Amino acid sequence: MKNIRSITFALIITLFFSFLVGCQSSTENETSASAEENDQQPIIIQGPMPIEAENFAAKLENVEEETSGNFLFYKGEVNDYPVIVMKTGKGMENTAAATAIAIEKFDPKAIINQGTSGGHDPDLHVFDIVLGERMVNIGSLKTGNRDEGEGIAPTEWIPMDLMASEGSAGEDPDAENIRYFEGDKDLLAAAKAVKKTHEEGKVVEGTIGSADVWNNEVDRIQWFHENYGTSVEEMETASGAQIAKAYDVPYLGVRILSNNKTNGGEYNPDTAAANQEYVYKVVKQYISTETK
Repeated sequence: MKNIRSITFALIITLFFSFLVGCQSSTENETSASAEENDQQPIIIQGPMPIEAENFAAKLENVEEETSGNFLFYKGEVNDYPVIVMKTGKGMENTAAATAIAIEKFDPKAIINQGTSGGHDPDLHVFDIVLGERMVNIGSLKTGNRDEGEGIAPTEWIPMDLMASEGSAGEDPDAENIRYFEGDKDLLAAAKAVKKTHEEGKVVEGTIGSADVWNNEVDRIQWFHENYGTSVEEMETASGAQIAKAYDVPYLGVRILSNNKTNGGEYNPDTAAANQEYVYKVVKQYISTETK
C-alpha cells in the first residue's frame, strides 16, 4: 500500500512540474511573439488636412487615436503591420514639427508625405501623381541688393541653402545653391511597382517644390519649373524631408495634381481620396517587399 501511495505521489509531482514547464514555455512563446510584434517599426503616412488624411485612416484596422499638440495620429495596421496616419496641419513649420515628433515617439521604418498639389509642369494634368524623386524648398530665397525706389525683381532672386553653413546663409556664397532632398529608393521602388493601379491619371517621377507661399502667377510658376525643375508645388513635403534626413529615416513625397494653372486644369477635390487610394497600395507593396 505504501508503495502504491509513493508511486501515486511521484506521478502527481511529475505531472505538476510538467504543467509548470508547459506554462512557462507558453508564456515565453507569448512574450517572444509580443516582443517581435512590438519591435516592428511603423510606417507613417502624413497628410496635411482632414481631406488628405482621413480616407487613408479609414482603411486601417484596429485603429487607436492619439494626439500630441495639434497633431493627430491614427495608429492601426495594414496587413497586420503597424501603420500610423498623421494629420500634420498645413505648412512647412507644422510638417517639420510633426515629423520630428513622430520620429521621436514612434521610431518609424519609413515616412510617406502625401496629399494634393498644384501643377508646375504643363505636361501634367489633374489626377496625375508625382513621386518625389527630389523635394526642394522653393521659399528659401535671397533677394538682390536694391535701394529704395529701385523696385523688386523676383526673377533675379537666388536660392539660399540653409543647410550649407553654420554661419549666416545670407552671407555665405556656398549657400547660394539649390538644396534637393532625394526620395528613398526603396519607397520609390514600391511606388513604381504599383503605378499601373492608378487609372485616373499617370504616375511620374519628378520634383516636388514646397513653401509657405501659394503661387497663382503663371509666369512665376514657369520660373520655378525652369530654374528648379519643379513638377508641382505645395506647402509641406520638403520640410518633412529635411527633418527625416536629419534622423536618417527613409522618406518619400507622393503628390497628386488637384489643379494646374499652366494648362487650365481646374481644381478637383476628389483628387485627395484618389491619391490616398494609390498610397495605400504603395504601403502594401512596401510591406510585402521590405518586411519579409
